[in-house]
Amino acid sequence: MLRWTVIFLVVAIIAAIFGFGGIASGAASIAKILFFIFIVLFLLSLIFGRSVTKSDL
Repeated sequence: MLRWTVIFLVVAIIAAIFGFGGIASGAASIAKILFFIFIVLFLLSLIFGRSVTKSDL
């Protein structure tokens, strides 16, 4: 998921350099949404990943 965020960020930067404002803002907003989804999933995996005990292994 983080890979897609970086891809959309790079697309937004390249589009902004070449003057495609609409495409740049669209790609940047998609990158921002994917980044926040990644952060939420990462935090959830940290919280629920610690609930494993030795008896579960």
